[in-house]
Amino acid sequence: MTTAPRPRFSVRLGLSQTVDEAPYDGVPEHLLEPLRQWVGNNFTEYDPDATALCLQLRMPVGTNTTARSRLISTNDWELLDVVDAILGYTGEDGWDGRDKDRTLARLLDIAGSAYQVNEDGDGLEERITPAVRDAVSQTVTDSEAKPNAGSAAEHLSTAWRTAYGLHPDPVRAYSEAIKAVECAAHSVIQPNDGRATLGTMLGEIRNARPKFRTALSTPASGDPIAPVEAMMRALWDGQTSRHGKQTVTVPETLEAARAGVHLAAALVQWFASGAVARTP
Repeated sequence: MTTAPRPRFSVRLGLSQTVDEAPYDGVPEHLLEPLRQWVGNNFTEYDPDATALCLQLRMPVGTNTTARSRLISTNDWELLDVVDAILGYTGEDGWDGRDKDRTLARLLDIAGSAYQVNEDGDGLEERITPAVRDAVSQTVTDSEAKPNAGSAAEHLSTAWRTAYGLHPDPVRAYSEAIKAVECAAHSVIQPNDGRATLGTMLGEIRNARPKFRTALSTPASGDPIAPVEAMMRALWDGQTSRHGKQTVTVPETLEAARAGVHLAAALVQWFASGAVARTP
């Protein structure tokens, strides 16, 4: 968890201006050598795993250098690619580069990096508020324990990684977010339709509103399912790349994908927890 940095001594004395401590993109100068050292500590000088990583990353190695030296010599985004690849690497002998002791996590945290090691320790992701990350993680855990939620946990986890990983894929993140909701809502909205989609579920809600209720307190004249319907509609209508047509396909933006993932997480939690249910 990132903590607020302690003001510098000179700042506390009023002798200098406050330094901007916002998360740093890329690899700032003060993080460069410590990060290179972390990379180097993972390999011996003629380590075959270092060679395998260079091949995986399509990084040419000169005749007068070693693969380990080539990995260490990188900077900025290429260095982050190396770090991310190490975290996700498993060698033929079973060695993997996961940040088990959280050494790298602490390094990035102290340095104020905009990136952090993900919860599984096998890759980098963009740093966000821990409470938000933990809430999504808990939803994944809860939905894994619910057989009637299908593959909702897997899809939501993938949506999260592709929205906040080092190399985001907004289109896939949004698509996986929708799949997560479809899995979680299927047994409640259209349990007998094997080809149900978020779109058909919205149609079911529209045509059979009295069949559904939520845990939210609703006035007698109110519509209990309306909040859920609005959230599902926003997620469904927000997908701009769902179908091809004569006009140019517009891929989802990263901002839209991340918003969609968080919206999906809330919906998955509602359905998996029973907060949305069919009326008796």
